[in-house]
Amino acid sequence: MPRDEDDFVESVPPARVASPCIGVCRIDPDTDRCKGCRRTLDEITRWSTLRDDQRQAILDRLSERGG
Repeated sequence: MPRDEDDFVESVPPARVASPCIGVCRIDPDTDRCKGCRRTLDEITRWSTLRDDQRQAILDRLSERGG
């Protein structure tokens, strides 16, 4: 039986907290963080599945990490 588009629910709501990615994707071997956005590989990998409050928590930690 065909399903209407209305039957589908997205598992991840549209993001309101934008990614901090600036297109400089290089992992610093000393810190294991991206040299561009300062996120860890785990944070980068999970970003698309996180809720906005979780994304904001990461952004808050980035300011503490410095540049």
